[in-house]
Amino acid sequence: MPYRPNLRPTKRTASTPGRGGTRAGLCAVLLTGVVTAVSAVGGAGQAAAADTRTTPATVRSEARVTTAVLDLDHPAAKPQVRGKDLPYDTASIVKVDILSALLLQAQDAGRTLTQQERTLAEAMIEHSDNDAANALWREIGLAPGLKAANKRLGLSSTVGGTGGLWGLTRTTAIDQIGLLRAVFATDGTASATKSALTTTSRTYIRTLMTRIATDQSWGVSAAADSGWALKNGWLQRATTGLWDINSVGQVTSGTHHYLVAVLSDGNTSMAGGIKAVESAARTAVTSARAAG
Repeated sequence: MPYRPNLRPTKRTASTPGRGGTRAGLCAVLLTGVVTAVSAVGGAGQAAAADTRTTPATVRSEARVTTAVLDLDHPAAKPQVRGKDLPYDTASIVKVDILSALLLQAQDAGRTLTQQERTLAEAMIEHSDNDAANALWREIGLAPGLKAANKRLGLSSTVGGTGGLWGLTRTTAIDQIGLLRAVFATDGTASATKSALTTTSRTYIRTLMTRIATDQSWGVSAAADSGWALKNGWLQRATTGLWDINSVGQVTSGTHHYLVAVLSDGNTSMAGGIKAVESAARTAVTSARAAG
């Protein structure tokens, strides 16, 4: 299916997860190897299994946020970064990276994805399904497979989570812009770049990112005034009770297309983290429009 920008309304307020997010959390609790200390997980699957201490009854915000924006329609575009470009937990935004690695491996083998792989990929991206992510994480070869793919995609600061803990992959905002650029910056845009992903692979990823379940369509979409494509990640760490809230994707604002990565952690609630991420996305895109 050809890529189509998502044209759903983008004016949103922060909210708690709906059925899709709840389902992801319930699936995570049932996953083999997840310990009872898991506090709350949405879209991060086994990631929280690394946290083994009891969640404090009262938590204090240690929130930080970093944004990076790239104007795809600016001929001399360079990412604009706000905040310190330090590593963050990915939670479920790594699912875009997992799919990219799967597609690269399929390309190398001279084949298309099987029907089962497509079913898993679509559940993983559109609904942030954790069981699907677990299966594809194993198929790409866990962290070593992700590392090999990222070397070809130009990512240098992303480190895969150990074992099955894909949600505890660590990344930076600049690396996420690099991944998005490999997916979205195609021929015909001012900042076009050669990607290891074929046109067919890039189109497939972009299309799935426009089909995100309605209850998960928050995040960088708040900065769009027309089309968007995104993937979000959210994870409550059992050691602190604080939330990782991330959102990455492409938005259309005015006449330009922007790649946007917003990474945050230390949020006292999911709703508060979403509000902070959406505010940061709007500020970053507004700044990029003013500069460009």
